[in-house]
Amino acid sequence: MQTAEAQSVETTAFEPVGPDQNGNEPSPKLTPPLNSEPPDGDNPKPQKPRRKKGRWWFWFLAGMVVGAGSSGYVVHRSWQELEALVPENVDSVLIYTRPGTMTVKAADGTVIEEVGPVSHDKVKIWEVPDVISEAFVSSEDRRFYDHFGVDTQGIARAAYVNFRAGEIVEGGSSITQQVARIVFLNQEMTAMRKMKEMRLATKLEEQFTKDQILESYLNLVYLGSGAYGVTDAAWVYFGKTLDDLTLPEAAMIAGLAPAPSIYSPFVSRQKTIVRRNQVLQRMWEDGFISEPALKQAIATPLETNRQIPKRLLRRYPYFSDYIQAELDRYLTPEQLEKGGVVVETTINPQWQEWAEATLAEGIEKYGRYQGFKQAAIVSIDPRNGQIKTMVGGLDFENNQYNRVTQAQRQPGSTFKTFVYTAAIASGMSPSDTYVDSEFVIGDYKPKNYSGTFSNQPLSLTKALTQSVNTVALRVMLDVGWDPVINLAQQMGIRSEMQPTYSLALGSWEVNLLEITSAYGTLANKGVHQPNYGISRIIDRDGNIIYQAEAKPRQAVDANSAAIMTSMLTDVVSSGTGSNANIGRPVAGKTGTSDKARDLWFIGYIPQMVTGVWLGNDDNRPTWGASSTAARLWGNLMGQITDSLAVENFPAMPNLSNRVGSIEAQPVKNAPKKVTGNKKKKTNSGNSNNSETNTTDSGGNQSSPTPTDRDNATRTAPPRRSPEPTYDYTKKSDTVPPFIPAETRTPAASPAPSTAPTPAAPAPTPSTAAPAPASAPPANPAPPKAVQPAPAPARAPAPAPPANVDIPAPPAAQKREPSE
Repeated sequence: MQTAEAQSVETTAFEPVGPDQNGNEPSPKLTPPLNSEPPDGDNPKPQKPRRKKGRWWFWFLAGMVVGAGSSGYVVHRSWQELEALVPENVDSVLIYTRPGTMTVKAADGTVIEEVGPVSHDKVKIWEVPDVISEAFVSSEDRRFYDHFGVDTQGIARAAYVNFRAGEIVEGGSSITQQVARIVFLNQEMTAMRKMKEMRLATKLEEQFTKDQILESYLNLVYLGSGAYGVTDAAWVYFGKTLDDLTLPEAAMIAGLAPAPSIYSPFVSRQKTIVRRNQVLQRMWEDGFISEPALKQAIATPLETNRQIPKRLLRRYPYFSDYIQAELDRYLTPEQLEKGGVVVETTINPQWQEWAEATLAEGIEKYGRYQGFKQAAIVSIDPRNGQIKTMVGGLDFENNQYNRVTQAQRQPGSTFKTFVYTAAIASGMSPSDTYVDSEFVIGDYKPKNYSGTFSNQPLSLTKALTQSVNTVALRVMLDVGWDPVINLAQQMGIRSEMQPTYSLALGSWEVNLLEITSAYGTLANKGVHQPNYGISRIIDRDGNIIYQAEAKPRQAVDANSAAIMTSMLTDVVSSGTGSNANIGRPVAGKTGTSDKARDLWFIGYIPQMVTGVWLGNDDNRPTWGASSTAARLWGNLMGQITDSLAVENFPAMPNLSNRVGSIEAQPVKNAPKKVTGNKKKKTNSGNSNNSETNTTDSGGNQSSPTPTDRDNATRTAPPRRSPEPTYDYTKKSDTVPPFIPAETRTPAASPAPSTAPTPAAPAPTPSTAAPAPASAPPANPAPPKAVQPAPAPARAPAPAPPANVDIPAPPAAQKREPSE
């Protein structure tokens, strides 16, 4: 007989039935499947199948295995994803700086400016007093030296304590986690950030020692009020260094870490005191301080001494602004945004401080009496172009205008150096002579400073030493505009210059930096080194982004540079720059613009070139002289040269049979540029006067002037060239009359005529014998230009001292100076 269990697994079968009572064999009976419906009226009770023992354990274990495998796979995948989200290399933690930060350093490595959230002062762990590191360990991570980067017990405790207090009392992250968050993550409150923070903390613990991690933390942690790191905090809150902090002060600083905006003494003194005492209590519990020390520290009143963060203090702001403006040439916005950039500059801090003090003293001592309120100074090493000092003014808080790099001013007679350099380079000798006599071209009648002319021949050296205007003009006309302009540009002048008569007297504006750099070309034996203030730029990873490279060029031949230097030493030893004498070889030149609006001295020794400018931003006249600028130059360079060995300038080369390195292009060959030649006719009407003969206003003939470079013997008068027609319609040829600087309240200079009378045709040269004195000339002279009405007569000015420079005429082709 089959069992119910056997029946339960059958589907359809023939079930044999035993014989009935009569012994007849019944026919087989078809048994329906178990899942079929019973016939109507027949509802037998279903039998429950018997389960095999132990099968549920199988499925339970199988589920456990599958679940464990799935969980393992998920954990593995999660770990892989987490590893992919955290940096593989964590070395940068020791050199980390925050994004958007930049540090500018002087040549000696001292910090002169910091930009962004940067730690001003960083310390090594052995420089941190024990009381400070112990205060932070007790406050932030009591098991710092025991855990592997994540303090699970500390996280649970912090959550419980903060819940009971109803506010943030202590942080849940370990010190290592906080370093990982500062360097690699952000402040977002998400589970993923916390996971990444923990993983990074373990990587830091694997790679660095506890002391290295603690050092990074103490230098990077933000402690409120603009203080990044413990050193900055000691200064901001107490005006002290770390070594000077007391126990309660150290505890107060450590207590700021969880929430500086809450526990700052500048926000709530009461909360600060409570938090400080909590830190002290933990330090006692951890065995760092004794019970008497605890009680004494708690009883100490809270006294602060608020200071401005040092990273916000700027040294040498004019120079710093100049450097930041230069950065766009070397860095992309992305590099600046990344932060951690270190800019190494060429400035010498000690010299810079001397320069600032020199200008401050000059304005205080001379400015109020001589009528100038502003001053600027710059020093450059001519051998490499490095800027060593730059003072663009003394009122940066009120006016950020840099008068070294931004102020375009008329250089006056300092520009004569380029005229004479071109002359010497063209083959002239410093002993060549020109006559100091009246100079007239159309309505342009420049005068010397004294208003008179010596009518005597002067050598180039003496004319430069005495800064004689008429000789400088005649030299420029013999050399030519283009050679002068081209040479000045090669030497370092970048500002616009145009071929006008007043060019020789410094009417075209320049800035102090470029003209000082150009003088450095002569100091460097004719080799121009472009000036610069940035020597190197380093990114946050220590890679060099930019490094300055020397790009010298021979602007002037060495012999011509040596001759010019010798001539310029006479300016200092016996000329207008005598106040710059510092007891060693010095070469330089003074300069004064119209009405003494600009007072200059540019001078150099072989190792250094320095330029000084004095004046007013509004272009008002002064009552000073360029000798004052030379005096300030001497005051500064006298200090700088104490640390520099005495060097002599190159010896004067042999002047015999010299051949010029450039070609002169006399102005008389330029069409319609010159309104007259260097000759002034005599009152006797003699038309036979040569170009090399000039006369004074009294008709006395002067000595021959060597103006024709083709006349080797300089004895026979050259043929007179046709006198060019003066074009009054060109602004570049229109220069108003000169007014002496000593005149305190001069009449206004007449403006150039807008509708001038055209000049008559120029006379043609004549080779015939001169006509009798009573006979009219063969070619009538052109009519005189209409002269402006003379100014009212004034009392004669006293004779100027010998060391006062000669001012240049105003430049009408440029903007009219405001008074």
